[in-house]
Amino acid sequence: MKLKHSAGFAAAGVLAMALTACSSGSDSGDDAAESGDGAISGDITVLTNRTDLIDTTFQDYKNTFESEYPDVNVEFEGITDYEGDVSIRLNTQDFGDVLLIPNTVSKDQLPNFFAPLGSVDEVSETYRFVSEQAYEDQAYGVAITGNAQGYVINKKVWEEAGITEAPTTPEEFVDALQAIADSTDATPYYTNYADGWPLSQWQGNRGVMAGPETEQILADTDEPWTEGEEQYAIDSLLYDVVDAGLSEDDPTTTNWEESKTLLGSGEVATMVLGSWAVTQVQDAAEAAGGSPDDIAYWPMPFQVDGSFHSTIGGDYKNAVSKYSENPEAARAWVDWFAQESGYAESQGGLAPTVEGELPSTLSEFESLGVEFVEIDPAPAGEETALSDIYDTAEIDLWGNVYRQKMIDTARGAADGDKASYFDSLNERWSAARAEVG
Repeated sequence: MKLKHSAGFAAAGVLAMALTACSSGSDSGDDAAESGDGAISGDITVLTNRTDLIDTTFQDYKNTFESEYPDVNVEFEGITDYEGDVSIRLNTQDFGDVLLIPNTVSKDQLPNFFAPLGSVDEVSETYRFVSEQAYEDQAYGVAITGNAQGYVINKKVWEEAGITEAPTTPEEFVDALQAIADSTDATPYYTNYADGWPLSQWQGNRGVMAGPETEQILADTDEPWTEGEEQYAIDSLLYDVVDAGLSEDDPTTTNWEESKTLLGSGEVATMVLGSWAVTQVQDAAEAAGGSPDDIAYWPMPFQVDGSFHSTIGGDYKNAVSKYSENPEAARAWVDWFAQESGYAESQGGLAPTVEGELPSTLSEFESLGVEFVEIDPAPAGEETALSDIYDTAEIDLWGNVYRQKMIDTARGAADGDKASYFDSLNERWSAARAEVG
């Protein structure tokens, strides 16, 4: 089936902290290297966070691409700490020819590092999620895949606890986890506290209640951690799960790679993650002697007008370095990867092209009637308004620090309770809004 959207939805992006230092310099590589017959040519280096695929799947991509572009040579550079290392390298001119745009780059910084790919309207004729990495009507990145938001479950464990339908309210969700605790040996919920970054997956669910204008609503709100606000609902659910003792005993010892096996084998029942995680957990289930069919993906328990919603958006975006000596070859790779590699399908993701199909990993969404939400881009001139607020407030919405402290408070490892912690967040947020104007 084709991917369908609720009316008016546009792409949900990752808003991130601004870099403290920016590169500068003149554009280079304006003249793409071409062979004598005018064919695209040259050597390009592609940076990637998929270190696990460089020697296997990506070599197949290289061979296929180079058969189509015989005058181009592709080399990969795998980076384990992608965000940390590449964010630092952006302060040089040495960050490859094609790279995934780090989340630390704010929209107004895109022209400092990347070559424009065309106007938003032009690029949107072919690709989804274009406005997520665009500035002043220029597009700078193409998504490698798209993700829906919700949570991954071991369906076998949930069924053992007597739960066969997706919870429709936060209360039903917590009750379901309690049933798992009462009737199975599984840990009902796994926070992935120690690695930190998985906690940002909760933030990706903004929009499931407030709709496409959620980011603008958040930027215009003085006290988002107040009952009735979307931010409150999302964070309150995580707090309540931990407060009820339904997560791992010691969150400081969690391990991301191990968590996939724990969920796949049924030792853990539930994790809030983007849909990108489904295939990885299915592989882990099979490796543990189970079945990929044990793993399912459900929408968050916040219905609006009787319907489930799931925020969708692009994953990392491939971009062309503004310092590339072979920008046409680099751009050819960006387009080929999105249109022909099959990467998105292999990862169970939404296709980055506008005519893409709904992946099998989201098959449960169809029967549940889930409506997709794509977040509206910020108005022109206000692209950094939200990030300015949370940077000033020092509340890392897309990081891990404030949610780690929230978990510590919920489990009694830090002073306070939900009311006092949320009050402190509201105070910092409203003060920051006043400061940035």
